[in-house]
Amino acid sequence: MAASKRPPAAEAAAPVRTPPKLDAKTLGLRIGIPIVIAWVIAALIRHWIAYTVVGVLTAAAIGLVIFALTFTRKTQRVQSIVGGAKTKEERKAAIEQLETEFKKGDAAAVFAKAQLQMQEDPQAALLTLEAIDLQKVAAPIADEARAQRAMLHLLLSEPQKARVLVDSIDLQRHNDQKSKATLASVICEAWARTGQAKRAVEILELFDADDAALADVRPGLLRAKVFAYGALDDIKSARTAMHQLAKVDARIVAGFAQKGVHPLVVKEAKKILERSGMMPKQVVRGPMR
Repeated sequence: MAASKRPPAAEAAAPVRTPPKLDAKTLGLRIGIPIVIAWVIAALIRHWIAYTVVGVLTAAAIGLVIFALTFTRKTQRVQSIVGGAKTKEERKAAIEQLETEFKKGDAAAVFAKAQLQMQEDPQAALLTLEAIDLQKVAAPIADEARAQRAMLHLLLSEPQKARVLVDSIDLQRHNDQKSKATLASVICEAWARTGQAKRAVEILELFDADDAALADVRPGLLRAKVFAYGALDDIKSARTAMHQLAKVDARIVAGFAQKGVHPLVVKEAKKILERSGMMPKQVVRGPMR
C-alpha cells in the first residue's frame, strides 16, 4: 500500500483519540491522604529520620502533582488545536502549530500530530507515534501509544504487527472505564485477528457497548466483536454487532469486506454496503440465449 493512501473508511473506523490525560485532582487525593498519615506517624515518632523520610516523600509527591497539572494544561491546549482542524489545509496548519509550540518528542503533541496525520496518511502517523520512547514515558501513556500504533496497523491490514504491540498493554494500569474500553477494543480486535478470538470475547463481554458513558468507544467495541465472533464461527452474533455498527456509520463496515475475514461476515458486510449505497449492487445475469 502506498504511504500516501489511507485504507478504506480509515476516517470512520479510526475513533477520535484525544491525548491521554492525567487526573491531577484524583492523583492529589491518592497521594495526599497517605502523605498526611505519614506526617502524623512522624509526629508521633518524633525522630529526625522519620521527618527526613516523610519530607523526601512529600517533595516527590508535590513534584508528581505539579507534573500532572502541567501535563493536563498542555493536553487541553493540544485539544484546542486539534479540535479546530477540520479540513486538509487546517490539519496541515495545526501540525505546523504543534511543531512550533511544543518541544520535539512532547507526548501530548505527538499524539495530536498523529491524529491529524491519520486522516490522509496513516503511515506518516505511525512514524510519528514511533518517535515516543515507550521506556521513558509513564506506563499508561506508553500503553496509549501502543494502542494507537496497533489501531493503525489494524486499519492497514497488519494484525500481526498490532498483536506484538497490544500484548504489552496492561489494562489493570487504567482505572477510567472509558479509557480501558478504548484500549480493550484495539487489544481484542488484534487478538481476534491473530488466533485469540475466544480470549477477545471474554474481555469484550466485560463492556456494555450500549452504555451511554462509552458512546465514543462503541464503534471500536462493536468492530472488535464482529472480528471476534466471526473468528469463532458465531455468525449470528457477528451479524448483530455489524448491523449495530452500520447504524453508527456504514463506512466502518467496509473494513469487513476484505481477505482474512470469515466469508459469511464478508457476505453480510457487502449486503449492508449495497443497501447503504456505498457499494453497487451485483447484478445476477441469466444465461445468454
